[in-house]
Amino acid sequence: MNAIIEAIEHDNTVADADQALEAAPEDVIDYDQKEGVTVKEAVDWANQQRCPVTLYLYDDGKGTTSEGHFDAAGNRFG
Repeated sequence: MNAIIEAIEHDNTVADADQALEAAPEDVIDYDQKEGVTVKEAVDWANQQRCPVTLYLYDDGKGTTSEGHFDAAGNRFG
């Protein structure tokens, strides 16, 4: 499984989204990913970040930078 994280405040731009507190700019995680992890490893990793994050889980070979995660994310910021 592949895991992607990004700061939860990125979702503030989505219509009707709950508004998260913004982290200090130096703490914001714009994007990070891990491949070949279990669900438990992904959740543990997300919970250890320096700011609150949204965790996305994908099947192996999906969701990475080359597989379109940012295409979907781009729709929120566009």
